[in-house]
Order: sequence, then C-alpha cells, then structure tokens
Amino acid sequence: MRDVHPAALEPAELLKSCDETRTRRSGPGGQHRNKTETAVVLIHKPTGISAEGSERRSQAENRAVALKRLRLTLAVEHRTQASSSGPSELWQSRTRGRQLVISASHEDYASLVAEALDQLQATGWQIAPAAEILGVTTSQLCGLFKKSPAAWVAVNKRREAMGLPKLK
Repeated sequence: MRDVHPAALEPAELLKSCDETRTRRSGPGGQHRNKTETAVVLIHKPTGISAEGSERRSQAENRAVALKRLRLTLAVEHRTQASSSGPSELWQSRTRGRQLVISASHEDYASLVAEALDQLQATGWQIAPAAEILGVTTSQLCGLFKKSPAAWVAVNKRREAMGLPKLK
C-alpha cells in the first residue's frame, strides 16, 4: 500500500502537519486589516512547502484560502509512489466512462492532480500510458492539468526535462 499524498489528506489532518504563522499584510480591508494579524502562512513541515492567504479580512477565511493553495502546491511539487493497483476510489468516483468530472475549485481537485502527476512520473511523463492506467482519455488527463496553470507548467517542464515535446 502506498503512502497517502499530503494533498489528499483531510484538511484537519493536513493542518496538523503544518506550522501556522499569522501576520499583517497591506492591501484592502481598511483599519481592521492593518491592525490585526489576519494573514495566514502555512508551512508543511515534512516538505517545507508553504502557502499564504491574506486577501480576506477574516483570519479563518485566510486559513481556508492558504490551505487550498497549499494542497494544490503540494499536488504539483511533491511526488509520491504511484499506486500499482490502479486509480484510487476517489479517482474512480470522479470518472464517468472515460470522462473525468471535476472543477478546479472543488476540494478534491488537488488530490486528483497529485494522483495523476504521480502516475505520470511512473510512466516517464508519457500521457497515453498514464491515462490508460487511470481509465480516462488523454484529452481528459490533459484537461485536468489545464485547469491549473501551475500544474500545466509543471507537466511541461518535466516532459521537457525528459526530452519529450511540450503538451499543447
């Protein structure tokens, strides 16, 4: 059994493995923003990857924003061993036929990106074999990454490093 990717952890579980810093940031919000520490910076202790939320006036809302950003950054930057037993239950629950049904704003998006990138790494960054293992079409797999500029750039950088052409 493979380790669970940090991006796939439940929010409370992921927060337990993070250091949280509260600070002040400039910007909209008036006096409330300038006098209180509403900005939240989360640092994932095992990887050192961090994310920040500072655009809201509420510390709780900024924590939620920082957590969502952290999950996506972990999904894009941190690799784990791909499962040899095929796609996860979460992945299977989001597919209909060979179509992948997910919005980039959905809380499961980062988990699916992490799983797809781990599978891509296992197949030498080849889209077709990874899509076959995951049970989706190549265009669906590419579409998953296109929903996030960071994921799209990461895939193309890794493919380029392997001597493969960039995806269009």
